[in-house]
Amino acid sequence: MRNYKAYTSKNHTIYHGDALEVLKSLPHQSVDLVFADPPYNIGKVYANFIDKWPSDDAYIEWCTEWLDSCTALLKPHGSLYVMASTQSMPFFDIHLRKRMKILSRITWHYDSSGVQARKYFGSMYEPILHCVKDAKNYVFNADDIMVEAKTGAKRRLIDYRKKIPTVYNSEKVPGNVWYFPRVRYRMPEYEQHPTQKPEALLERIIAASSNEGDVVLDPFSGTFTTCAVAKKLNRRSIGIDLQEEYIKIGLRRLNIQSNYNGEKLLPLQKTYLRRNGKPQISSDQLVLLESSE
Repeated sequence: MRNYKAYTSKNHTIYHGDALEVLKSLPHQSVDLVFADPPYNIGKVYANFIDKWPSDDAYIEWCTEWLDSCTALLKPHGSLYVMASTQSMPFFDIHLRKRMKILSRITWHYDSSGVQARKYFGSMYEPILHCVKDAKNYVFNADDIMVEAKTGAKRRLIDYRKKIPTVYNSEKVPGNVWYFPRVRYRMPEYEQHPTQKPEALLERIIAASSNEGDVVLDPFSGTFTTCAVAKKLNRRSIGIDLQEEYIKIGLRRLNIQSNYNGEKLLPLQKTYLRRNGKPQISSDQLVLLESSE
């Protein structure tokens, strides 16, 4: 018996249910790109779910099951990007290198204004693996993700190794260390979720490793940023989540439904008041802040 529900628009499908069950129900080799950002087994609270397994072994066993399902869903030219905690990523790496070609080990680093560790070096990054099924046949749209090359654009250095000395290129493909700010409460893209990923991060991944019309899958969709960015970039998408609160976010962001069981689906209503009821920031400052973001 099927224990999940599907919500579908023309090019986008949201599944409300357990990722393991949904993944096994999808046709093999039907997806062009997978972006997976699973729970990290570190005790975060996601609506009605606490991100903690009985043991590390139990967590890794669960992860290898959905990783194998995602691999089976990829087309022969498909790509997989997967995030994990710094503690768990070595297990992901060893498991995936036996099944796919790992092209890049990416570091997403960010600012952190929160309380940092006092007895060890606090974490300021999250690792991402970029894997492909076939190292000789995969999508990588280098021209769509170019960034400024400071050597050429800023410093105007000359490459004298060439027959005719030439200024270095002003653009380049990003390296494997990426800086994107974490999603903060005052940002327009913010949703009510403890580990929301930036749209800019997903834009780079989706633009690089898929083409227009391709199918992008996110098995742990959360705020459905992957699906929303896929829609923005004219891709198709499949998003899965177990939590009803996040399904409602996805239905709204993808314009699949404007109501859910009689509830009107509206963006998060933010407040800028302190607990004492006084504003944290003036309305004029807020306008300037939001325009700068």
